[in-house]
Amino acid sequence: MTTSAQRKEEAGVEPDSFDPDEALIRSLEALDVAMLRRRWRSLIGCAAPPHLPRSLLIRVIAYRQQVRTWGDLDRATLRALAAATETGVAAKSGASEAETENRTELRPGTLLIREHGGVMHRVSVRASGFKWNGQTYDSLSKVAFAITGTRWNGPRFFGLRIKKEIGQGQGESRSAKGRQSAGARGA
Repeated sequence: MTTSAQRKEEAGVEPDSFDPDEALIRSLEALDVAMLRRRWRSLIGCAAPPHLPRSLLIRVIAYRQQVRTWGDLDRATLRALAAATETGVAAKSGASEAETENRTELRPGTLLIREHGGVMHRVSVRASGFKWNGQTYDSLSKVAFAITGTRWNGPRFFGLRIKKEIGQGQGESRSAKGRQSAGARGA
């Protein structure tokens, strides 16, 4: 974890002689997980999630303590952060900017139509999931599986993702590459 003093040194700024936030983080880093969980309970008022790693316990406790000392973010910033996470702009999974732009948000009420096997399939987007043939599914991939009987990327099956151009040798299956190299050996 990079400390604020290290960041100040890297930026060419003289580090402060005493940084209360830095002291807080150092004191938290000295605690074991059991003590961090007790600190969490006393500060936040409930038990810490059992799956939360030590590094995140430290960060959340430090943030909450700083909020208590210095105050929280202003309302405009909180609204901007909430809007960013709702629209997927703040990529939860660390997706690249291109992947984030390629993501399509579906609003309840949207009707997806796909022809497969000579049958027209209509899927209605609901707040609770995706409704097809009177049954609600929690993902488009599960709907695509129900329709085809094989595993599909749901958004791609319904035409919501653009298939990337296949470059020279990219995207070929291993078996196709194996057949090519086997053919080259036999020639």
